[in-house]
Amino acid sequence: MSKKENNPEITKKPPTAKKPSVKRKSDKKDEDWIKDIIPKQRKSVPKQQKKQDLSDIAVSQIPGIGPAISEKLITSGYLTLAAVGHASPIELVEHCEIGEQTAKRLITAARSQMGIGFQSAKIMLETRQKLVKIPTGSKSLDTLLAGGVETSSLTEIAGEFRTGKTQICFQLCVMTAMDKKYGGLGSSAIYIDTEGTFRPERIIQMCNKFGAPAEEVLNNIHVGRAYNSDHQMVLLLESPKLIKEHNAKLMIIDSLTSHFRAEYAGRGSLVERQQKLNKYLHQLLRLAEVYDIAIVATNQVLSKPDVLYGETTFPIGGHIVAHSCQTRVFLRKGKGEKRIARVIDSPHIPEIETIFAITSDGIADVVVND
Repeated sequence: MSKKENNPEITKKPPTAKKPSVKRKSDKKDEDWIKDIIPKQRKSVPKQQKKQDLSDIAVSQIPGIGPAISEKLITSGYLTLAAVGHASPIELVEHCEIGEQTAKRLITAARSQMGIGFQSAKIMLETRQKLVKIPTGSKSLDTLLAGGVETSSLTEIAGEFRTGKTQICFQLCVMTAMDKKYGGLGSSAIYIDTEGTFRPERIIQMCNKFGAPAEEVLNNIHVGRAYNSDHQMVLLLESPKLIKEHNAKLMIIDSLTSHFRAEYAGRGSLVERQQKLNKYLHQLLRLAEVYDIAIVATNQVLSKPDVLYGETTFPIGGHIVAHSCQTRVFLRKGKGEKRIARVIDSPHIPEIETIFAITSDGIADVVVND
């Protein structure tokens, strides 16, 4: 009997077949858990885009930085994470008087915190569409520059004497420093004068055209007189403090090569001049990108009488200046008040030219008489 009784018990063991049903329930729970977690991951993606805003954080927020080194960086003009992240170790060693290993550690920490690296061209397009463009006072000149002088770039304006280089710089300062209700940006401008040509009286004349208070505009323009090339470079290093304190959107260097040309004369000093000028230009490019300001530099020209065909007048600086400036505009004289502006190099503007006028009220369009 025991064998017969045991046999039915053995046949009743198939209840183990119920286990798959338990697994199905657990599978459903796993699927529900996955569905719950996927939306959370998608919501966390936009947080990564906020890394672009980290560039404006003060240098004191770099991990592991002490108050002494932080003070050295701020004193030398490296105020933000972006300023440190875009710098080279040699620059920090020279300007901030810190060790090379310390400089490398600071740069690496700043870059990792900002997330500097590759990005899609679509994001670059969105960033460029947000750039501010400063009007010149002339619609034809604005059209030539695809809307005006854009921020985060270096623009060169070259030409002979009396072609309107300084007048355009004055007009750009007025358009930047004026309040928005008068058609300006409501920001401030920095003017590095190397030739002693800045005239506040001319700024007042240009303000009268728009009915803007001249005193308010003059207060928003900060002028620094550079007496030699070394002083010109020192003023550049001191400019980040003004940019942050007064929300500057424009920097003028009038002119770029005047001191370099006078101090490094002759072929024997040409190499040293070009090296120093190249260093200065790269500092300008970095400043424009880090602080999102428009930098406009005027440039002198030289004549080459041995050239038989084509252009005989060329901007000073050679290939060093040509490769460093994003947009290059060459000015020529016209009849009376007329001036001719031509884009000779730009990554996004064709080589075209236009005509504008220099009047007592500033830069204006040419009036066509019927």
